[in-house]
Amino acid sequence: MIDYVTLLLVNMVSGLVVLAFFLWWGIRHKDRRDWAPAFGITGLIGTVAGLAMTFTWPIPAPYSMAYGEMSTLLGVLFLGTAWALHGGWRLHPLGIYAFFPGVAAILIGVRIIHLSLTAAPVLSGIGFIVTGLGGIFAGLTLWKQDAMVLRLVGGFVMLAAAGLWVPTTYMAYWFHMEVSPPSSTTTDDSRETIENDDGQDQTEGPAAPASQGS
Repeated sequence: MIDYVTLLLVNMVSGLVVLAFFLWWGIRHKDRRDWAPAFGITGLIGTVAGLAMTFTWPIPAPYSMAYGEMSTLLGVLFLGTAWALHGGWRLHPLGIYAFFPGVAAILIGVRIIHLSLTAAPVLSGIGFIVTGLGGIFAGLTLWKQDAMVLRLVGGFVMLAAAGLWVPTTYMAYWFHMEVSPPSSTTTDDSRETIENDDGQDQTEGPAAPASQGS
């Protein structure tokens, strides 16, 4: 199976940065439609790739669940945000929805640290936890969007979450670029050693005749 967790990671980092800047500068504008494409792109990639990973599990079970399902939930939230921004609607209901995926992300982060999953369990676990905190407090931030302090803190939390995921994201790209050398067409398992009448050993491949003759 193809491992495309790198796509999910870089998409999430991009989306979290967009969200941080939106909380700082975009949310108070009357016309916020220009923010819709950025949220829509992130949401589309996160939803499609996340659903594919959720249903096919291309990587071991806990990772496919953690990254696939969380990417799907983040993706639909961003798609909903893009839809609402384009339509000029309020974002408050999305904050209610974001609460429960946020709790799930924190739980996943704690378990990753507890079970020492991934190559860097503490970094990945904290990344899930901080991202989940953003989901939990999204409703409050959207409801009190006139409070500059809440928007500033919310933006910094999203930026911190993105920063925590940056090392994981680009190290994943670094290592995924390594190409394993192609395996030999004739392997040790496909060979059999026969002994000639004169006592010498010969190794013959699967396509060789059954007997070499004496």
